[in-house]
Amino acid sequence: MKFLKKVRTNEDGATAIEYGLIAALVAIALIAALNQLSGSLSGIFGDVADTLDENAPAAEEAAADPA
Repeated sequence: MKFLKKVRTNEDGATAIEYGLIAALVAIALIAALNQLSGSLSGIFGDVADTLDENAPAAEEAAADPA
């Protein structure tokens, strides 16, 4: 009988489980947010890459022929 009372009142493992659940929920929220942003981020970085590709020859010419 004492053992059952001790098991019911012992909360040592409960805190660890709660922290684990919180970490899992945060991870799920991050994954969901990144999935939503992946399309727009891909477009933004694609635009940046295109701009850099277009301007790279001009930068090379300016470096080769300093005024």
